[in-house]
Amino acid sequence: MLFGAFCALIASPALLAQAIVPAELSAKSKECIDCHKKTDVVIYQQWGDSKHYRANVGCYECHAAEASDVDAMTHYGHTIAILVTPKDCSRCHSKETAEFAASHHSKGGRILGSLDNRLAEIVEGNAAFHTPGFEHGNSAAAVNGCWQCHGSEIKVLAGGKLDPATYPNSGIGRINPDGSEGSCNACHTRHEFSAAQARHPDTCGKCHLGPDHPQKEIYEESKHGILFFSNQHKMNLESDKWIVGEDYWAAPTCATCHMSATKNQAVTHDIGMRISWNNRPVLSIRPEQSDAKMGLPGADVPWQVRRNNMQDVCAHCHSKQWVDNFYVQYDGLVELYNEKYGKPGAELYELAKPLRHNPETFGNEIDYVWFELWHHEGRRARHGAAMMAPDYTHWHGTYELARNWYGEYVPLLEELIHDGRGSDDPEQKAHAEKLHAKLEEVLNSDHHKWFLGKMDPEEKARRAKAAEEFKKRYSK
Repeated sequence: MLFGAFCALIASPALLAQAIVPAELSAKSKECIDCHKKTDVVIYQQWGDSKHYRANVGCYECHAAEASDVDAMTHYGHTIAILVTPKDCSRCHSKETAEFAASHHSKGGRILGSLDNRLAEIVEGNAAFHTPGFEHGNSAAAVNGCWQCHGSEIKVLAGGKLDPATYPNSGIGRINPDGSEGSCNACHTRHEFSAAQARHPDTCGKCHLGPDHPQKEIYEESKHGILFFSNQHKMNLESDKWIVGEDYWAAPTCATCHMSATKNQAVTHDIGMRISWNNRPVLSIRPEQSDAKMGLPGADVPWQVRRNNMQDVCAHCHSKQWVDNFYVQYDGLVELYNEKYGKPGAELYELAKPLRHNPETFGNEIDYVWFELWHHEGRRARHGAAMMAPDYTHWHGTYELARNWYGEYVPLLEELIHDGRGSDDPEQKAHAEKLHAKLEEVLNSDHHKWFLGKMDPEEKARRAKAAEEFKKRYSK
């Protein structure tokens, strides 16, 4: 897209393509505003409350396009595009967009080929939603669900119009016609583009909530959330300079911990630079591993560096002992999940696949049970521990994880073994024996042998003694 007569460009490599604030609003933007303040009063007022207004950045500076752009359209004699992409924003916000492009947020659209999207496209939906850009149809469940948070791949129709299956969409990982990934207004809602809004936890709650990643609910339960909602009037959210421990100290928000400035760190738009575990996959892994899989520069940033970054944030309110001990607790929960459920559960599921009656994923009860064990209960336990929400760690996390492991997963595995052993197919019998051997190994491990009544006698005695001491201590 064009920058028009908006500004000159700074030549310094450190500020590549960084724009200089213009002395006055451009004539083309004034022309846009004369019309839109009558037809789109709300947009005009939002823009008038923004820093863009005060910096003389108007409609044309953001929406101007080259005639050769895929999504260019003629609008009252001007060549513009509806979408404003991170590439467009980078003309003034080069540092922020470079950091964002290196983050997992910008890659959110890649869910379009994942297991989650198979659910929305096929299992939950159908191909009956027809639009010009999708000749063979699409799933309304995916369009209205997954894509609105993760981002759609924008399809451009004739004349620069956008296919209704893919727009409106402000998904954080939207795949734009100019090749850029992401949407800045996922957090900085147009046309005010407020930093204060992006700092508020409710903004993150647009996507980070629900049964598989309830960070919003977890935050609200935690002491951090309790303090925020009790002291929101003290948070100074509108401040240009927003440094924890300096401009505010009543509570941290999501932005405080993951993005915002401290006395020792600048603001970052790469939300992975303070995370020391990636709890999204079947097994928790270190973030540099997942960055490497996505080809992100974070592959070269060890988790220890990221943890130090987060601990710097924590240290503005907490003592070193408090912070160190918290991470001992958190790491312990991640290890518990990985070793007791994640690793053996994944191995058992792979061995069970050939024995399923329906070879299609999500065509069998065991597919759903295993999926929810790691994708729902397992994530909730890990995320709850990461953000200090005991109810989500326990009752919505490890309790449901254990209940569904022993009450549903193990019985379904045993059923597949039984059916496989009774098959006339030698291959099915062999698969059944392999699954049986693995299940026996898992259930006889220290993690699960209690289930078979094989708890170590010394441990059993210690637990019985502790129970008696508890009763004695609290009995009247």
